[in-house]
Amino acid sequence: MAVGIFDSGLGGLTVLEGAARHLPDQAFVYYGDHANTPYGVRAADDIYQLTKAATERLWDAGCDLVILACNTASAVALRRMQEEGLPKGKRVLGVFVPLIEALTERQWGDNSPPREVDVKHVALFATPATVASRAFQRELAFRAIGVDVEAQPCGGLVDAIEDGDEMLAQALVRSHVEALQRRMPKPQAAILGCTHYPLLKDTFQAALGEDVKVFSQADVVADSLADYLKRHPDMLGTGQENMFLTSGDAKRVSDKATQFLKREITFQAG
Repeated sequence: MAVGIFDSGLGGLTVLEGAARHLPDQAFVYYGDHANTPYGVRAADDIYQLTKAATERLWDAGCDLVILACNTASAVALRRMQEEGLPKGKRVLGVFVPLIEALTERQWGDNSPPREVDVKHVALFATPATVASRAFQRELAFRAIGVDVEAQPCGGLVDAIEDGDEMLAQALVRSHVEALQRRMPKPQAAILGCTHYPLLKDTFQAALGEDVKVFSQADVVADSLADYLKRHPDMLGTGQENMFLTSGDAKRVSDKATQFLKREITFQAG
């Protein structure tokens, strides 16, 4: 039994890398829906249908627990999937809640009423669909009060990262940061609300300034996953052999993934 990790493209590999460091004895199956990426510009129902199909593919691969490492899928599809009901023994988790818990310094599973926190001004950088869903603000409101969130849709950034165009990606980061700072000149914290963005964390940090605390998901989600599996040992799998599946061209995706992580990754058509 493996833990499934899903993303519309390559960004979720940052979550898998963090999770594998924390859980070296756990096997993972990664599924990238490269035939339909990016999700961030798609309609909500389209995102839901694609996410549901990808999750079912990971269940078929033996994954009882699936992490939606795609922020857009987490923001748009997760709640609907949970409301419509999951098969017995299956679990689907998103990547927003662990990040918000880290921001608000709440322990995993703390269901006490929302309270005031030290951070009052938060910048959110995410895909257009994630921003439009307002899922981050909704989840934050369950845990904290008095926090002003300014969201910046980062159009084009995922494409630039997936294409390996580092210069364009860095230029887009600076442009999006400048656009946000015109509305919120001095954020105290910044959320990188896409699993692609940790690859550009240093660029975000430099553009925002050293006084802004930048939160990215790779390590935060990995910590939360390790804690979740400790409390749900029935979800633990065995073995260390990871599998990488894609709905796209396996060779092309493998080449891009190898460039993305700077180590060899081999995808299979799935």
